[in-house]
Amino acid sequence: MVFIPFLVLILLITCCVAVFGSATLDGASQMSLLAASAVSVLVGYFSKRLEWEQLEKEITAKIASCTPAIIILLLIGAIGGTWMVSGIVPTMIYYGMQIIRPEVFFVSSSLLCALVSLMIGSSWTTVATIGLALMGIGKAHGFDDGWIAGSIITGAYFGDKLSPLSDTSVLASSVSGTPLFTHIRYMLFTTVPTFCISLTIFLIAGFTMDVQGHGNVAEFMDGLQNTFVISPWLLIVPVLTGVMIARRWPSMVVLFLAILLAAIVGLLVQPQLVHQISGEAEPGLLTSYKGMMQVCYGSTNIETGVPMLNELVHTSGMGGMMPTIWLIICAQTFGGTLTATGQLQDLMRLILRFVRGTASLVASTVGTALFCNIALADQYLSIMLSSQMFKDTFREKGYEPRLLSRSCEDGATVTSVLVPWNTCGLTQSTVLGVATLTYLPYCFFNYLSPLTSVVVASLGWKIYRLREK
Repeated sequence: MVFIPFLVLILLITCCVAVFGSATLDGASQMSLLAASAVSVLVGYFSKRLEWEQLEKEITAKIASCTPAIIILLLIGAIGGTWMVSGIVPTMIYYGMQIIRPEVFFVSSSLLCALVSLMIGSSWTTVATIGLALMGIGKAHGFDDGWIAGSIITGAYFGDKLSPLSDTSVLASSVSGTPLFTHIRYMLFTTVPTFCISLTIFLIAGFTMDVQGHGNVAEFMDGLQNTFVISPWLLIVPVLTGVMIARRWPSMVVLFLAILLAAIVGLLVQPQLVHQISGEAEPGLLTSYKGMMQVCYGSTNIETGVPMLNELVHTSGMGGMMPTIWLIICAQTFGGTLTATGQLQDLMRLILRFVRGTASLVASTVGTALFCNIALADQYLSIMLSSQMFKDTFREKGYEPRLLSRSCEDGATVTSVLVPWNTCGLTQSTVLGVATLTYLPYCFFNYLSPLTSVVVASLGWKIYRLREK
């Protein structure tokens, strides 16, 4: 009986991916979760005769626990818009693209994608924009498609995993009960070594391959320079944001101040763009106010003269976060029904038979997240369900929740792109024009991260216990 809701969810998600493709997150996944929740309620009612009030109370508690995540996601939507329109992200892209050379193309590609993804918090946007440009440059150099795509995806998911603007980072930290920046700092112990190993492989490959031709990034750079005011002074905002993060200010405070700083910079440095976004004919104080408000909450389209660059500088604001927020609410509903009916606990008992120590617990968490990526075809569901399943166990065994959040990200976020029918794998292979199984062998960071997580746990390195200082 315990497997029935999961089997229903797997079946529905599989059908959704087949029918809707990369648009599954626009509502089909959410409806699948609600349908699976209804099945879970029916199973619980007929097997344990639970009262509806008990189910409703557990669902409400689950959704309430994600309120901080929802607020942070809204702030992330606003910061994505303000940092783009103010010229902060374009400045970093502009200077970053100047480092590309044939001998170090793979390393440069990974580092540039990591930088962009770190700044915007989205691997999908990074791959769909900068990634496409790098595919063209790599092909001009004569590199193999699999190697090019592998270096792009490696960097994009490294930045996504460590960015405070990433919805997966926010999700993993929130559902496990870990402060966002604590979660990000703790991931450094597994993420950075794995990324360094990947870069070393790319560096060796770049110097040993015999390629000809050269890429041309002039069009991209001209488009940025003609559209935005590009200046190193704009980097003061991310530097100040980094200082606030280093001083361990609350994540909501840091994100709000980062939005405020970027909005001020945008009004002072890029007034023509703010005016353009407002849609008003005449400039003025109210026009600037309207434009910046739209940057924070709505969709922005800036014409640069370069189609791929137009996609990169497009932002969705707070409104763009609504599908993810909707998904969180529906997933928490499913988790609440599983908890109230005891089905989650029953499944955990089956898995915990194989848990003996720290390494096996982390391996079980990582393995469950990977299984959910394969079975449910979505990284968000993988993070939420694996976290819900193991949260109580980590606490009972005396581990700080940061170990759980890191294990979920190491198992779910980076491996989602390696599954051909997962929404991530489907999207990236379609965007880059490279089959998932073609780039999979070269996504070193993505399949080494789960292994590194287990190895670090086996060594007992930086494994914190509750109340340990």
